[in-house]
Amino acid sequence: MIDLRSDTVTKPSQEMLRAMVSAEVGDDVFGEDPTVNSLQSRVAQMFGKKSALFVPTGTMGNEICIKAHTQHGDEIIVDQDSHIFIYETAAPALLAGVQMNPVAGKRGVMDIDKVKKAIRPKAYYMPTTRLICIENTHGRSAGSVYPVEEIKKLRDLSLENDIKLHLDGARLWNASVASGISVKDYAKHVDSVSVCFSKGLGAPIGSIVIGDEDFIERARRFRKIWGGGMRQAGILAAAAHYALDHNIERLKDDHQKAKYFANELSQLKQLTIDMDEVQTNMVIMDIARTEKTQSEVLNLLKQKGLLLTSEKYSSIRAVMHLDVSLENIRQAVTIFKTNFH
Repeated sequence: MIDLRSDTVTKPSQEMLRAMVSAEVGDDVFGEDPTVNSLQSRVAQMFGKKSALFVPTGTMGNEICIKAHTQHGDEIIVDQDSHIFIYETAAPALLAGVQMNPVAGKRGVMDIDKVKKAIRPKAYYMPTTRLICIENTHGRSAGSVYPVEEIKKLRDLSLENDIKLHLDGARLWNASVASGISVKDYAKHVDSVSVCFSKGLGAPIGSIVIGDEDFIERARRFRKIWGGGMRQAGILAAAAHYALDHNIERLKDDHQKAKYFANELSQLKQLTIDMDEVQTNMVIMDIARTEKTQSEVLNLLKQKGLLLTSEKYSSIRAVMHLDVSLENIRQAVTIFKTNFH
């Protein structure tokens, strides 16, 4: 079975498993796990920030950041197709007690004038706009890269209005490899960043949030409250270390596989692909012309040995990752060409 559902399906290599088994560990809730501590220091330095905090998941990372930046009754501005708004089960309302103000964007990039209009006037009967969240790469736009020039505009706006800026960088390393812009150059324009090790980098578990020291101390408290305090977590941090050492530059291979896949499938009249979106490791295909439902198409592909997922409206999504070879992608193309025209 060729599994293109997500880059989260990757499994640790034998080399990564050996690194995990040999990790030096301690109790991280006490701050005594040396492998976690070294990972946090390493990533903070990599992103040009003062501190970092290892957390179990990307969603927890985002929600900790939202909580640490806001107070109950505040409002946060998000892109209407962002992971935080669509896929985190209304957690900002449930956990942080804030409401979300969704702004329409193009490939996740919110127009600066629309964001300006979304900022609430300072009136006691309105929520306070406390935080703006962006996503890079943007998942529901096939992994499109958020241009750093647009992030700079949002940064200027946030500073003018005393609003914090958070970057959901679950796949920020993909954006960095694709754009040639370092993660430090992305991070310097925001107050906090969350990044994942368990997607394209191939670690089994783990994300990290990055910011200044006071912010991370608040984040540590909420990690504990929400059950994210782990004990001998160095076993997991070792996998993240290995991923940083070996799996960043190879992300370009995933990007090349996505471009090949998209170019081949764009020749099929029953599929519509926005080739401008194919910037990193994802391909989204509109299947409306097949006159089949998402479930019908996905089930057909599954029967042929290929796994994909549904996307917004009448689309399905394929994600390239380190556990699929170019030969696997060629086989996936053949499956599509055999069953669609």
